[in-house]
Amino acid sequence: MSYAASTQIPMFSGFNAQMPPSDAELATQALQEEALYRFPSFDADAAVMLGLSIRKRFRASSRHVKVRGMIISIQTIAGHTLFSCTVGNLGGVDGGGDVSLDSWSCLEGMMAVVRKTGHSSYYVEKGMNAMGKTPKQLGIQGEYKINGGAFPIWLENAPCCPIAVVGCYSGSSQDDHHMVVTAVRDYLKKIARDSSVLPPASSMAPSIPAIPMPMTHQHAGRPESTVGRRYRDPRSYGATHKAA
Repeated sequence: MSYAASTQIPMFSGFNAQMPPSDAELATQALQEEALYRFPSFDADAAVMLGLSIRKRFRASSRHVKVRGMIISIQTIAGHTLFSCTVGNLGGVDGGGDVSLDSWSCLEGMMAVVRKTGHSSYYVEKGMNAMGKTPKQLGIQGEYKINGGAFPIWLENAPCCPIAVVGCYSGSSQDDHHMVVTAVRDYLKKIARDSSVLPPASSMAPSIPAIPMPMTHQHAGRPESTVGRRYRDPRSYGATHKAA
């Protein structure tokens, strides 16, 4: 047996490895998520349920052990707070706690990006990188924070603008965005599943008997028919009255 026949040289598989998605692909995916996850309705109770779902999801993840802290906020598009929560202890500027003092200002800046653009902060971040632009060139600077984690809440029947913004911040742009999107996705699945279990509205409403309506045969411009009616001679009324 020859050496060449018995020896197998491993092939270089570096080119076969899956390449990470580009910024343009991530921006396209984020845009598709905005179009896909639309709410049938949204109110303060829904905001509390969604916010608690994000908190529970973060505490159950391995990131809670590594990152330890996260802040969550849900606000209307006008800026009214519907839900606000801190996971972990508040620390100082040196980062000694689970959540630093500037975390809330970062999250507010991310949510301001959603209000300005109508898109998720992650989409703006990846789209900006894909175009090779800077925040100054896009006119997004100052109070704005281009970092993933803030997501717009759209209604199915209101395509003009989002009605609210949900956001979380723990320092990781991609992880925070994924945390919010998966929470929104699972929340929409839950309410769709719950609505399919409820009986239809027609079976829940009490039955009301139909009220018979009188039938009329009058027509505009025609006198009422006197067929089948018996009338006394008008002269007989006067005769009866005189006799009395």
